[in-house]
Amino acid sequence: MREFKSKDFWRAVLAELVGMTLFIFLSIASAIGNKNNTSPDQEVKVSLAFGLAIATLAQSLGHISGAHLNPCGHSRDARQLPDQRLLGSSLACGIVYGARPGDNAALGLNTLSDVRGNASGRCKWEAAVLNGVTPSQGVGIELLATFQLVLCVIAVTDKRRRDVTGSAPLAIGLSVCLGHLAAISYTGCGINPARSFGPALILNNFENHWVYWVGPMCGGVAAALIYDFLLSPKYDDFPERMKVLVSGPVGDYDVNGGNETSTVEMTSK
Repeated sequence: MREFKSKDFWRAVLAELVGMTLFIFLSIASAIGNKNNTSPDQEVKVSLAFGLAIATLAQSLGHISGAHLNPCGHSRDARQLPDQRLLGSSLACGIVYGARPGDNAALGLNTLSDVRGNASGRCKWEAAVLNGVTPSQGVGIELLATFQLVLCVIAVTDKRRRDVTGSAPLAIGLSVCLGHLAAISYTGCGINPARSFGPALILNNFENHWVYWVGPMCGGVAAALIYDFLLSPKYDDFPERMKVLVSGPVGDYDVNGGNETSTVEMTSK
């Protein structure tokens, strides 16, 4: 109840909503804006758009909410709720859906079917066979792509590090770009359940949608556990570590809205 009465809580909620709406709008608009989207350069364009959008918004909103923009992201903050991200994604996709030209039926829907095959008139079954990616393979691809993203987020925001001299938002944006370059040809590259949810809701197409939740969530959890317990372990008592893992940290931010304490996660300090 103290959190719900805090001004900082609602600022963070609003920041995540605005950030997610802008992120999805910019990314999806970039993905569907070019009708000649069957060339390899389209994948590079879309990957850069997703990565640059994340880097820009992380730099702009990181001091307010941490700018996670991803339910699978590494969050130490009780204010990071998934609802506003799903709402922001749906709102952005609704805007793109209403603004797109009448002859453009695309909306950046993540699917295991070959989008180019569907565009040329093939049925969904033929497109799925053409693409050759099964749901289990899709989960594996999404898991690994999300794993490297969350590992990057945790590593560049680790407050114990003193060797990170560059920009954390830029590093995270490049990680998003890398994930898309690797996975976009296979699954469309979700690595963010909220990003996949918006187009699926607006188009009412949830075929194999569970892949884009299970893969990223498992990848995010695996990255957090491996980094915190194996790669760069904290030397606290194990019972205390498990208590934090289950219940979250205590006193990580001021719920009473004090402005003198920083809530920035996008920092190398």
